[in-house]
Amino acid sequence: MHIETNGTRIHVAQQGSGELALVFLHYYGGSSRTWDAVAAQMAPRYRIVATDHRGWGRSDAPADGYRIADLAADAEGVIAALGLQRYVLVGHSMGGKVAQLVASRRPHGLEGLILVAPSPPSPMLLSAEQRAMLVGAYQTRESVEFVIDHVLTAQPLTAARRAQVIEDSLRAAPQAKHAWPNVAMAENIATEVAAIEVPTLVISGEHDQVDRVATLQAELLPRIPQAELHILPGVGHLSPLEDPEAVAQQIEGFIDALAKTKRQ
Repeated sequence: MHIETNGTRIHVAQQGSGELALVFLHYYGGSSRTWDAVAAQMAPRYRIVATDHRGWGRSDAPADGYRIADLAADAEGVIAALGLQRYVLVGHSMGGKVAQLVASRRPHGLEGLILVAPSPPSPMLLSAEQRAMLVGAYQTRESVEFVIDHVLTAQPLTAARRAQVIEDSLRAAPQAKHAWPNVAMAENIATEVAAIEVPTLVISGEHDQVDRVATLQAELLPRIPQAELHILPGVGHLSPLEDPEAVAQQIEGFIDALAKTKRQ
C-alpha cells in the first residue's frame, strides 16, 4: 500500500497482527524487503510495518527533501496514518539515523528503539572522492556486487537475497543515492538524540566495515541514555540479510524484556 505523507507517497508493506507494532526503516541501498526474513519470524506475534524511504523501493522520488528530518517526517506520517498506539522503531544504518531523530522527539506510543548497524548521530565526514565512490557504488550490477562482497557483508548471502540487494540498489532514484553521502550522512543530530528516553538496543556486526563497533561505542552509545550494545559474531553490515535469525532473536528478547519491565 501507499500512504501520502509529507507531500510524498510512501510505500508501506504490512503483515502480522498484534497490539504492538514493529516499524522497520531500511539502509542506504535497501528497501522494505530488506526486513522480509526478519519479519517472517516475528509476524505471528506482532504487527509488522516496513517502509521504503522516499526515492527507494516503491516509494515516490521527489526532486529534493532527503535530509534526515525529511525521512523522519515521512516515517512519522506513516505511523500517524496507520494509527499506531504502541510500537517499537527498528532502524538499519541510514534508517537507524532516521530512527534516532524520530525517537528523540519522544512520540506518543513509542515503547522502544532498536538500532541495527546504525549510522551514528554525529557527522561522518568524507572527502569528495569518497562521496563520489559511495554514490557510484550503486550504479551498475558489477559495482553493487563488488560492494556486497568487499564492504557490506562478512557472510555470503543466499542467491535470492543477493539478487534482491542488487535490484534494490539499482532501482533507487539518483537523487536518493546522491543525498545520503552528500547531505544526510554529514548532518549532526547528536544534541537531539540525548533526548531519547525509551530503552534502546544497538545491534552491531562483529565485522561491520561501514558502522564499526568502535565507532558506535565512541559516537553513539555515550549519547543515548539506556542504550545497550549487542555484537553479532561473524556478521557484517547487512545483518538483517546475513543472519536474520539472530537479528530476530535479539529483537524478540528486547521486546520480552520491555514487557517484563512494564509488568513490574
